[in-house]
Amino acid sequence: MNFQQILATVAEDFAAVDHYILNHLDSRVPLVMQVGHYLVEGGGKRLRPLLSLLAARATGYQGDKHIPLAAIIEMLHTATLIHDDVVDESDLRRGRATVNSAWNNATAVLVGDFLISRAFQLILDLEIPSISRLIADGTLVIAEGEVMQLINKRDPDTTEARYMEVIYGKTAQLFVTAAEGGAILGDINMRQALHDYAMHFGAAFQIIDDVLDYESSAEEMGKNVGDDLAEGKPTLPLIQAMKIAAPEDAQLIRQAIMTGGLERLQDILRIIRESGALDYCRQRAKEESDAAKAALDMLTPSPYREAMFALLDLGLNRTS
Repeated sequence: MNFQQILATVAEDFAAVDHYILNHLDSRVPLVMQVGHYLVEGGGKRLRPLLSLLAARATGYQGDKHIPLAAIIEMLHTATLIHDDVVDESDLRRGRATVNSAWNNATAVLVGDFLISRAFQLILDLEIPSISRLIADGTLVIAEGEVMQLINKRDPDTTEARYMEVIYGKTAQLFVTAAEGGAILGDINMRQALHDYAMHFGAAFQIIDDVLDYESSAEEMGKNVGDDLAEGKPTLPLIQAMKIAAPEDAQLIRQAIMTGGLERLQDILRIIRESGALDYCRQRAKEESDAAKAALDMLTPSPYREAMFALLDLGLNRTS
């Protein structure tokens, strides 16, 4: 099943989410609407709202509150990306200029704040206290994950365990919030299974994302190759390469993490690729994906559950 076939299982719902988001970007400040539409038009796979829709349908939900739920998830995700780009001083995302690059840091931060505020307005409109609590708790975990990543920045002694703790919070948590929200709407008894699925899916997704930073071209990734190294982020490919490479090669990577320098980027790319670090990372991502598949066995077979299985395979084999 390819991505378009996955989308087709919830095509009407997915279109409704886009419509809902555009209808709730209204503001008395024209700049907010201008940037908001720029972000929506920027595309992306929108995996998190997709997951929310699939989870709701896979657990038998027949109503329409999964539409605003998915839109809220996407608004919060977009806000975190905007703020990430400011923190990381990124100028490219999904092949387009970031908001901080196209406008400035102040605009990016404040529009991100607007999206979070609007999302929490819409959460109140849902009038489902358990979902309100889920999203409030989830956004806190995401913020903590971002701070933990900041602490690890330029620290070559960051361990794999610390790295995993960061990505479970920073990346996987919003997958979890999306999937658990769907289960709350559909079948609360499936909430833990969807939590486990989404947590492992999100971790696998982030590991592959970090692999692609050293494996793909800028055109494929939609961002600059080596960005993570330039920011001094000790991601799993670097952590594993330092563990198994020759001492002088490991020292070169350590130095690059501490300085954020890209002067020896080609040498570092060679070390990472030749050391087997990327193969190790892909195996770790597969282990996370397999754990996610095991969690899905709790759900009743349906086209929606099959789409969630297919998302895992696409996530492992993607090139962007």
